[in-house]
Amino acid sequence: MGPLAFILVGGLLYFQVDGSRLRQEDSPPRIVEHPSDLIVSKGEPATLNCKAEGRPTPTVEWYKDAERVETDKDDPRSHRMLLPSGSLFFLRIVHGRRSKPDEGAYVCVARNYLGEAISRNASLEVACESLSWFFFISLWH
Repeated sequence: MGPLAFILVGGLLYFQVDGSRLRQEDSPPRIVEHPSDLIVSKGEPATLNCKAEGRPTPTVEWYKDAERVETDKDDPRSHRMLLPSGSLFFLRIVHGRRSKPDEGAYVCVARNYLGEAISRNASLEVACESLSWFFFISLWH
């Protein structure tokens, strides 16, 4: 084997052997779509988007208020699903007087063996019913 050259371009590592074409090598994760703040009505579905790139393809986990989010993979009775894209889907937003398990600050974390990338924070808030009626009435007029 001849000389080997490594080149870092835009966070991706490439290598070249004997003047041959550059080939993509493994790269650490990076977040390419960050989640956005949401205001959702109780009982409605919702999605917090997150998309990550890297090689090998990074795994994505979600954290709410610094605690790992349990999804349907962890608990089949969970109302939260991790989509193949890395987004977090809520079948319905759960919110009660004493318990507000879905309301909080979320981040997604993408990992592969080269490292991890953390998204920006996104807040999920539950709209109070009187506020929902206000929006409905104002849209009706």
